[in-house]
Amino acid sequence: MDLGLTDRVYVLTGASRGLGHATARCLVADGARVVLSARNADTVAAATADLGGPEHAVGITADLTDPDTPERLVHAAHEHFGRLDGALVSVGGPTPGSAASVDDEQWRRAFETIFLGSVRTVRTVAGALPDGGAIALVLSTSVRGPVTGLGISNGLRPGLAGVAKDVADEYGPRGVRVVGLLPGRIMTDRNRELFAASGDPEHARAEAEAGIPLRRIGDPDEFGKVAAFVLSPAASYLTGVTIPVDGGALRGL
Repeated sequence: MDLGLTDRVYVLTGASRGLGHATARCLVADGARVVLSARNADTVAAATADLGGPEHAVGITADLTDPDTPERLVHAAHEHFGRLDGALVSVGGPTPGSAASVDDEQWRRAFETIFLGSVRTVRTVAGALPDGGAIALVLSTSVRGPVTGLGISNGLRPGLAGVAKDVADEYGPRGVRVVGLLPGRIMTDRNRELFAASGDPEHARAEAEAGIPLRRIGDPDEFGKVAAFVLSPAASYLTGVTIPVDGGALRGL
């Protein structure tokens, strides 16, 4: 199946590793070009090199809490590749802990990055997209059901799903699509850290896998392929929805 990604250009936040980088790999493999951003200059440089260098990928060291970051990403796409067709908005996981145990400052930092930073990026990128453009937000299965020990995610991700639906309605008449992606247990550095924090990583992994119908943790590229499809012209009638990528773990229909 031809996804129609050849020579299309996407910006991806939080894309020096994990789900963002996996999506970048899948986009580039199908002929797209990407502008990556993350906070650490070294990891951004390594991620860009991994994707084949400036012919395929450009890296920007940036933080979503900076109001100028979205404009910088849009400018970089036009400056280096001459166009912009969409974005993957991904933000690292917040501090673990129950909603009652994290303090005000942890909530405030998470809101600035995960919520406000994402909304600002969506708004800015959408304003620069042509008919046929697409934005995907990396959320979490916590959108549909709380995840034990991830109180901040349980609080903020459902709100972002509501924002995604709202802006999908607003931008739809312009031909711009907005979709929320709900990753479950996928073997990123974040999930390795969560397993390690349990004190018995192997037991924690086995317990997690037992609750997944496919009985395994997902691979980042399995998420990346779904995200690349959602962003591609092949998904041109898909908007305003949330799509679980979780091996069947969510029990709701």
